[in-house]
Amino acid sequence: MAAKTFAILLAVCAGLQAADQHAVNPQNGVPPIGPFSPGVFAGDYLYVSGQGAKRPDGVMPSTFEEQVRQTLENVKAVVEAAGLGMKNVVYTQVYLDDMTHFKAMNEVYAEYFRDMPPARATLGVAKLPGGTPVEINAVAIRDASEKKAVSVSGYTIDEPMSAGILTKDRLFISALRSQTPDAEKEIEAALEGMKSIVEAAGLSMANVVFVNPYLTEKIPANTMNTLYAKRFQFGNTPARATIEVSSLPEGSQIEFTGVAVRDLSRRLAIRPKNMPPSPTASPCVFAGDALYCSAKSGFIPGVNGGIFTPAVDLQLRQTMRNLLDNLEEAGLSFADVVSTNVYLDDLSEFAAMNKLYAKYFSGVLPARTTIQQIAPVDRRKRADDSYPGVEQISLVAVKQRSQ
Repeated sequence: MAAKTFAILLAVCAGLQAADQHAVNPQNGVPPIGPFSPGVFAGDYLYVSGQGAKRPDGVMPSTFEEQVRQTLENVKAVVEAAGLGMKNVVYTQVYLDDMTHFKAMNEVYAEYFRDMPPARATLGVAKLPGGTPVEINAVAIRDASEKKAVSVSGYTIDEPMSAGILTKDRLFISALRSQTPDAEKEIEAALEGMKSIVEAAGLSMANVVFVNPYLTEKIPANTMNTLYAKRFQFGNTPARATIEVSSLPEGSQIEFTGVAVRDLSRRLAIRPKNMPPSPTASPCVFAGDALYCSAKSGFIPGVNGGIFTPAVDLQLRQTMRNLLDNLEEAGLSFADVVSTNVYLDDLSEFAAMNKLYAKYFSGVLPARTTIQQIAPVDRRKRADDSYPGVEQISLVAVKQRSQ
């Protein structure tokens, strides 16, 4: 009798673990165009893959406004398939292949988030998968009553987003921008915008676990890194994915968006032994059970490190190795990954990337967003025998209950 009871308990525990992370696939929804789930529910959060403008039958609406509406309907389908509503969405990222459509996108977007809109970042990119002109991903919380909008004194936001959304354990930070011909002043203003949101939520920059600096070619990366590093403790910086983009709204050249953990005691930076401390990015940072990991490329670490092949598949193998080093240092694996962002130099290599990417995941495939953010780089060998990076991947993983 005792053995039978123990077996039942094991079955219940196995069911609880399985329920901790599961794929969300809308009935009659848009089929994924790669090895990813439309959504993944993990703990209290739903991670929604980047959704494009095609209808479930594969047809693209004819006008841009209809395309944005369909994109949001596709996001809504994933959210509702998880048993939630759009009021549960706490964060989105909007990708546009033509930033002149920013105002038109906002007008349609506002229809879906009339009350307490989510935190948001919007960026212009060179190309999106499947020919869509707009792509939107999202994060939603299980209990909408646990979300609270954060407003910042002195900031007027003329778009349908909250400066920040505070949940019971995290803060989702919108990108606040400014326009100035002086790059250094614009960087500082964008950093101050992020800081003001964090402090309005009752936190400090020490609570930040992940940051996306989005910048155009007009922003010197070295200047940005120098100013950015002053905002954080050396060796204990947030995880980071620094992405050069084609454009940003309203002529801005840089914006910062990200996530902070409310309880500082639940923040833990992770660094593999083969990586020295960095003034600008930790490899990964825990926010409770969620692990936010910096974007990795095909860079081979260590003495004489670098990227030594122009081939996307070979670079991707090294990228996945680098990501796995970080995951294993945190006691996790690819099975714990719930969401990824893939940045491709050339979307014509989308199929080749998918073929190799798929080999690293089984069971619940992570949610995913894929973009080509700028025009392809020159892939010729450099004087030091290295090559430019042609892909990057950042990720979020969640520790399972049994771990």
